[in-house]
Amino acid sequence: MSRSGTVSTREAYQRLRDAALGVHALQISAHRHDGLVDVTIEGWQMTLAVDAEGLAHCVHCQAPNGDQAGLEDWYRYGTNPADLLSLWERTQLETRLAR
Repeated sequence: MSRSGTVSTREAYQRLRDAALGVHALQISAHRHDGLVDVTIEGWQMTLAVDAEGLAHCVHCQAPNGDQAGLEDWYRYGTNPADLLSLWERTQLETRLAR
């Protein structure tokens, strides 16, 4: 894990990438009315924002060991985990999230 209980951008991105590649299953827990989707990927709980254009960003991520991070942590370093996804990876996730 990363420093002092905070999930890094790279760690959260890796979970999204694994789900896009089909390495790990993406399970949708809830589609919220405000465009947020709660998902679980191999024990990692994530909240993703989806808008009219598709996957906008990752709002929050919690690792199985309790480490977590969110928008305020990632914006401090300038990159949201969803920003690291390739166009193909993003499209794969958007297809899964639309189900």
